[in-house]
Amino acid sequence: MYSRYYNEKSLWKKIVQYSKSAGATVIYAVLLLYYVMTDNQVTLKTKLYVTAALGYFILPTDAIFDLTPIIGYSDDLGVLLFALSQVSANITPEIKQKARQKLSDWFGEINEEELSELEEKIF
Repeated sequence: MYSRYYNEKSLWKKIVQYSKSAGATVIYAVLLLYYVMTDNQVTLKTKLYVTAALGYFILPTDAIFDLTPIIGYSDDLGVLLFALSQVSANITPEIKQKARQKLSDWFGEINEEELSELEEKIF
């Protein structure tokens, strides 16, 4: 259902507009999924999980309004974590490195502990 809302242009637009309010952890989850989806070794089924989760992230009307500070992205993070747990076997060290590098480019210094906590929930 949500996969129809996914397209790369909308994803990058949402990230640019809301990355600071969503926070590094949410954006890291999005980037991990994005890089899994762009990996040529990933199956179509895996890509469908990813597009549905990213579509939910992009969707402007979700369960909790995204402009609400702190809790606004909690539902998005829940969906992203579920999708990440479903595709975790496809998250290679290279994908993690790409996501961390992009995150560093956007946010500067990254709280490694937050990212490690997210990874512990996935793997």
